[in-house]
Amino acid sequence: MLALFFLSLKGIVNDQFYQLEAMKDPRPVYDVGASSCIISLRCEMDSVSPLSFVAYNWYKYQYDCARSLFLSASFLLTSLGHVVADDGEKKAYIVYMGNSLKTKTLAAASHHSLLSEVIEDEEAARQSIIYSYGKSFNAFAAYLSPDEAERLEEKENVVSVFPNTMRQLHTTRSWDFLGMPLSVERNLQIESDIIVGVLDSGFSGIYIDAPSFDDKGFGPPPAKWKGTCQSGSNFTGCNNKVIGARAYNLDPESAKLNSTPVDELGHGSHTASTIAGIPVQGANLYGLGEGTARGGVPSARIAVYKVCSYHCSEVDILAAFDDAIDDGVDILSLSLGGNYPGYFKDSIAIGAFHAMKKGILSSCSAGNGGPNLNSLENGAPWILTVGASATDRVYKTPIRIGEDKEILGDSINTFQLEKKIYPLTSGAKATKQGAKDYKSFCFPETLDENKIKGKIVYCFGADRTSIIKDMGGIGVIIGCPRAALDSGISFVAPAACVNVEVGEGIQKYINSTKNPQAVILKSKEVNASAPFVAAFSSRGPYNYARSILKPDIVAPGVSIIAGYTKLASLTRDSGDNRFNVFHILSGTSMSCPHATAAAAYVKSFHPEWSPSAIKSALMTTTSEMKVGDQFAELAYGAGQIDPVRAVQPGLVYELFKIDYIRFLCNEGYNGSPLQLVIDEDANCSSIPKFGGQDDLNYPSMLLLQKDIVSSISTVFHRTVTNVGHANSTYKAIVKAPEFLNITVIPDTLVFNELNETKSFEVEVNGPPLKSNYTVLSASLEWTDSVHRVKSPIVIHPSSLAKKS
Repeated sequence: MLALFFLSLKGIVNDQFYQLEAMKDPRPVYDVGASSCIISLRCEMDSVSPLSFVAYNWYKYQYDCARSLFLSASFLLTSLGHVVADDGEKKAYIVYMGNSLKTKTLAAASHHSLLSEVIEDEEAARQSIIYSYGKSFNAFAAYLSPDEAERLEEKENVVSVFPNTMRQLHTTRSWDFLGMPLSVERNLQIESDIIVGVLDSGFSGIYIDAPSFDDKGFGPPPAKWKGTCQSGSNFTGCNNKVIGARAYNLDPESAKLNSTPVDELGHGSHTASTIAGIPVQGANLYGLGEGTARGGVPSARIAVYKVCSYHCSEVDILAAFDDAIDDGVDILSLSLGGNYPGYFKDSIAIGAFHAMKKGILSSCSAGNGGPNLNSLENGAPWILTVGASATDRVYKTPIRIGEDKEILGDSINTFQLEKKIYPLTSGAKATKQGAKDYKSFCFPETLDENKIKGKIVYCFGADRTSIIKDMGGIGVIIGCPRAALDSGISFVAPAACVNVEVGEGIQKYINSTKNPQAVILKSKEVNASAPFVAAFSSRGPYNYARSILKPDIVAPGVSIIAGYTKLASLTRDSGDNRFNVFHILSGTSMSCPHATAAAAYVKSFHPEWSPSAIKSALMTTTSEMKVGDQFAELAYGAGQIDPVRAVQPGLVYELFKIDYIRFLCNEGYNGSPLQLVIDEDANCSSIPKFGGQDDLNYPSMLLLQKDIVSSISTVFHRTVTNVGHANSTYKAIVKAPEFLNITVIPDTLVFNELNETKSFEVEVNGPPLKSNYTVLSASLEWTDSVHRVKSPIVIHPSSLAKKS
């Protein structure tokens, strides 16, 4: 297999860490969106880390393995996976069979019958089945050999068969920044009837004693609620705020892990409170971020579906979707994901499709694979895909070097050191006799404890705070690339990250000074120009749907303070004695719940709107990105959400089941598998074309130019529905580079009633693209002087989608 360098570093699972050690091992490990890399993994989940970016960027030219890390640019992401079975060895598969049957009992019987045909042994078939899904769609999980899986996929009533794999986990100021102060207008009666289903991970569920989930003043759950509340260890039950909680433990590989809904790591509480936590005054993290923490829809109800323990199993994710759709949730939020070849071999795409058919919008994190292109996940057109942006408040950690120099590092440092200054050394200077560490990697085996004790240590490229602390060190300064410094994290000891250039300066100071000194101070709030896209936020193009622009939108995901659990310390390190009911975390796992809450807010004013109408409203009313990005809309989609404007979008781009069927036909799905999914006859040749470049009424427009030799020439067809004023006239405003000719036909739309539809075409012509990395950005805005309905128009070469 691959020979890997031994390097301990902290990586993120969307916004949660694992301590990783690369090693030689013959076992391939499942990895999202990249080739396989072998790692030894000790689960210790924490908040976003920029540190893996160092390892990747400095070693990618030497180690192909680094490319298998999902967060290959600013974060390292990986998960445990299944050991590849020998030929004939059985492992867990999911058999997806499309739309649900009349009853779950009928589905279970059909699953056993089908499997018996393949295995040719009824009892063996019965023992092989892990779980039967039948409430909201038709599927089952079972132990199968590769040959049995292949034979099942050949069956006419089977859509797909795919291995059970593992998914990853992908506020006081953020809602104010989005224009939603405490006094924002609300439709409280309807908002209180909205149920948000949160599929989360990392021992998610809800820490019920957190103040964000107090149910004082709440009435009983809405009458439509059909769900349940499981109880168990450290989890005594639900209330009128958290009305449902389920935990899934179907995957045999995680059968011995805690299977109660209790939140033992804080991730679930953080995301759920960002969506619908009640206002809590005086929220803070040891004095940082002090204010009133609240969710975007504080009157809404929460139903938690705990789909992950240390692993996020496809079997459990599908079971949660099956239950949530049937339970009566209105919106689903998933801060987890992965890249999978095909929509019907992707548990989230499958679940979200069936949720869409029932009128339920699924909001999903885009992933933390940025700043690399092609790192985006959860990109199906029926999913709201959310990237991460920063607000105008960031946290910086002052570091004093010597007597007269102060720099600002990145971390969430709650520690206040007793002395004004401490001795400073580096990994290179603190080595054992005979050991060498020229770059100050601070490998544990090279460090001399006597040279560490009582000092602050400079290390390059990896989080060694726990090791340095155990050796008696005071704190750690960590050298990181500049792009990894968007967000800080909490460390087990005083620590902060600095960019590579600053780190090299610190190294020179240490090497040239007789008694180098430093001190790491407590973090402080700093104003920033915002919004801008976080470096870690995954970028498009989305490789499995190249006709649509993804992500759809961005939302705040950097340094978000929200509810947490007191069952875990801030770093989950056994040596950390800091426990708090609020925490500051970063990641697309934090941006996703902001978008979920914004969708719920819009739905509270328009409960009859379809998922696509709500999604369109959020996409066409976004705020401009004040700070540009190299790849523009491939990083931020339509822009930053503006929930208040989205309530009155004026026009919406609707998508119905037939539109998604047409999309799937264009993606190559047809015949029996497609019929099973949509539960009706589907002949792709008989479905009328919508027309245009992408044949889809999407709120954004994307052209993948086949080469950089041909001139640009394409047409987009679109239809809008009037949801603004009955009598209104909209005029088209186009913004584009001078050399790009964009014509809208017609350029004026006249409406005489609500829900009236109008169609138009967008013709785009221009010279060839300048290079294989050119991204052209333009926009179309429809305005009636009251509403502004804006759609991005993006053009880039198809070769860009192949670069990573």
